[in-house]
Amino acid sequence: MTMTAVLALAVGVFLVRLAGPLMRSRINVSERSETLMKRGAIVVLAALVVTGALFADGGFAGWALPAGVLVGGLLAWRRAPILIVVVAAAGTTALLRLGGIA
Repeated sequence: MTMTAVLALAVGVFLVRLAGPLMRSRINVSERSETLMKRGAIVVLAALVVTGALFADGGFAGWALPAGVLVGGLLAWRRAPILIVVVAAAGTTALLRLGGIA
């Protein structure tokens, strides 16, 4: 049952991604609608980051994880290389947890 669901989702994702280039010339979207869709994607991504940074196992994740995400976000905003961003975020979280800040 699980493998069937995974395959169905994979096919669905592939078809949705394929529909974009195939339908681009057939559907005209206003500039306002396109702007709203781009902003909507940013809002969804931000919501995923916030929930992933603040909650773990059904409860508050503690202060170390949000601090690590904040450090990583600041470095990404400053256009640091991705390796530096990931290592700094993980290092910040690890050091805070090592210091007793959950």
